Order: sequence, then structure tokens, then C-alpha cells
Amino acid sequence: MEIVHTPVLLGECLSYLSPVGEPFEKNAFMIDSTLGEGGHSNAFLSKFPSLHILGLDRDKTIQARARERLSVYGDRMDFYNGWFNEFYANYPSDKEKPNIILFDLGISVYHYEKSGRGFSFRYDEPLDMRLNFEEGESASDIVNNWREEELANMIYLYSDEKMSRRIARAIVEARTGGKIESSKQLAEIIYNAVPGNYKHGNIHPATRTFQALRIAVNSELRRLPQALHDAFNVLAVGGKLGVITFHSLEDRIVKNYFRNLGKKCICPPQQAQCTCGGQPCAEILTRKPVEPTAEEVKTNSPSRSAKLRVVRKLRDATEMHKLAIEQEAM
Repeated sequence: MEIVHTPVLLGECLSYLSPVGEPFEKNAFMIDSTLGEGGHSNAFLSKFPSLHILGLDRDKTIQARARERLSVYGDRMDFYNGWFNEFYANYPSDKEKPNIILFDLGISVYHYEKSGRGFSFRYDEPLDMRLNFEEGESASDIVNNWREEELANMIYLYSDEKMSRRIARAIVEARTGGKIESSKQLAEIIYNAVPGNYKHGNIHPATRTFQALRIAVNSELRRLPQALHDAFNVLAVGGKLGVITFHSLEDRIVKNYFRNLGKKCICPPQQAQCTCGGQPCAEILTRKPVEPTAEEVKTNSPSRSAKLRVVRKLRDATEMHKLAIEQEAM
């Protein structure tokens, strides 16, 4: 089987999230919240022979590839098909608590290259972008049905696209002549909508709009704050939670939540008496985000915007910790 996705910050993940020290050195349990083709899980299973992993993924197709790839590890690898936020929200109280949890929030290269769902404008594919193609609005539904103002706001909010209003206007005008149904069709509309000097920048002018659509279709940012909070509380005391992000909105959510976990008190300044517990819930292991080396960026260009943040759990977090970052989720 051809593997098309190279996991980012792999060495750094193995180092920061290693199951070292009692009681985790033997029979440690890890949850890979975003399994993809299984690159991170494969490396962890190979390096730590006593580790067993549960891999989550909403996409049945890519999970089938991971099952084939990781079959050599036998019963050390288990699988769950579903959204990670739903999984952690419904985690059974009597189930073993994991010692390691990893989120790799980037979209797999597999989806761009092999899924046929319109994630990339390099190919002429149906404009879908759903990780679970059995539910929710597709990218085609959004570009054909949302109002111009809604499209413009979504594109700007999820990608900082400065041409968002011009692009939204062009999309609305184009769909009067028939539905926008393919990735190539949408990319051409965007390309023709922007000024000449914008067409020849470092990235294709459709790049940010496609990113914004993918985030909107899969509710990526809306799922994240609750998922982080629930995952942290599922984690065993002393265990480690690591999150790899790929754009500023994701990273801001993770940074703020981890910062709140590390505070002794997160009560509002105007509150006379502490009600949050007055003790940190986590030790922050990465004061600054860990970023890829120049060599990794050179050999694996999708890693260029990756950031890894890691905390070690000291105690469960209160609901107040989650509420402190909810305003960051869109």
C-alpha cells in the first residue's frame, strides 16, 4: 500500500509524549485522536514495544488504510470510527484512562491526493470536502446556497483572506449561471476574481478559500474547545496531552486553553473569592510551541506551519477552564 502522508514533528512527538517513568513505562495506553494513515501511531508502536493505541478517525476510507498499515501490531492497535469530540464527550467512566493523547489537527495529504472529494484545486473533482461524506453540508452546498455576506465572513474568518468580499461576490455571480460543482470550477472563479498582482503571489489565490471551506464543512474549530477539555479530563493524572496545529485560529484556541490549565487561578479579576480551585491543572511542557526544523520543512513542505504544544496533567480541569476559551471558537 502506498503511504502518501508524512507525519509532521514526528521526532518531537516521540520525545515530548514518550511513555517514560512509572506508572506509564509498562503497558502505557495512548489515544491517537486523528489517526489518518497511521504515521504517528506507527512510530509510537515501533519505538515503545509495551504501548497500545486506540486510533480515532471519522473518515472510514482513510481508517481502512491505517488498519492495513498497522495490522502488523496485532492487538496493540485498536480503532474507533467517529468524531473525536463525540468520542471524548462520551468516554465511559469505567474505561482505562490514557497516558498519552495526541491531536494532529492538519488534514492528511491523502485527502488532497487520493480522496477525490475536492480538497485540492489541482484536480478536477466533485466539490465535497466532507471527512464524513454521509452527513452535513458539502463544500458545494455552501458555495451554492450561502448568502454573499455569509460566504465573505466565513472566508475571511477562517483564512484571513483579504480578498474575501471580492471572492464571495464572484461566487454568487458565477452560480447564477449554474451550480458550482467541481474544485477546478471554483478555483477558476476565484482566480478570475482577484486582481492581477494577487494572481502571482507565493500561493495560488484559491488556497485560503479552500482552507476556509474545509474548516467550515467539517466544523473543525467548533469541535476543538470542547474536545480539548473533555480529552484532558479523560487523560490519566500524570499523562501528557499534545496538540499539533497548522493555522493561527487553531493554535490560539490550544494556547489559551493550555495557559488556563497552567494557571493557579482563572477566576475573573473582579471576583472577590476564588472558586476555580486555586491550583494549576497542568504543567506546561512547551512554554513556546515546538516548530519543525528547516530540514523537515525542506523535505515535507506541509510541516511549515505546524506547531506542537504539550501539557502534563496534574488534576482534572473545571468547566471554568473551558468557558475561558469558548469565545475563541467559531
